Amino acid sequence: MTKLLFFILLGVVAVAWFKSQGRSRQSLDRRSKQEVEDMVRCHVCGINLPRSEAILSRGRIYCCDDHRHQDQG
Repeated sequence: MTKLLFFILLGVVAVAWFKSQGRSRQSLDRRSKQEVEDMVRCHVCGINLPRSEAILSRGRIYCCDDHRHQDQG
């Protein structure tokens, strides 16, 4: 009888652990999907960078202020 209770308890713990692992994996997936951002290419050097870090000037995209001045000057 003790062995039966032990295996039932072991099964309940295993099911609870697997469910908790599934929830943490889903929350990681949601976070990674929200962090995806469009990539753009610098007009001067061609490097790819996130749109939020790019500099937009006169309809062209640059990776830094030096490249913006280099292209316009």
